[in-house]
Amino acid sequence: MLAANREGFFPYTPSTNLLYGLHEALIMLEEEGLENVFVRHQRLAEATRQTVSAWGLEIFCRDSAEYSNSLTAVQVPKGSDADLLMQIALKDFDLSLGTGLGKLQGKIFRIGHLGSLNELTLLGVLCGIEMSLQIANIPFRKGGINAALEFLRSRKC
Repeated sequence: MLAANREGFFPYTPSTNLLYGLHEALIMLEEEGLENVFVRHQRLAEATRQTVSAWGLEIFCRDSAEYSNSLTAVQVPKGSDADLLMQIALKDFDLSLGTGLGKLQGKIFRIGHLGSLNELTLLGVLCGIEMSLQIANIPFRKGGINAALEFLRSRKC
């Protein structure tokens, strides 16, 4: 071990931007309150799940008790291409969705709902997905956005 390291010296250029970002994120968490952050994420996640269900698409999770409040993985119908959906969402709406990994590539897409996110941001994402589903000719039922609106309106924090 270098003598300088025993004295607490960091021998490389620190990633100061990451440290400033972490500092600001901690301030934001403290301002909102950690319990409020958890409640907000749960609420937005459930609005997303209500939307996916109204679309008639399947949430890729074996046990609904294990749904994530960080992201929702959505399985597209057989014969549909989730990667095409994601390409359309990015190209047409500047909306970036997560891909299916490994053997799930092309079969699912992932909607993130964690971080600095609110109702209007989430609704914009869900609208972009619904428009992309239409353009990609992926079969779905309309009304997902209304399901999200109704859920959010009935459970206002």
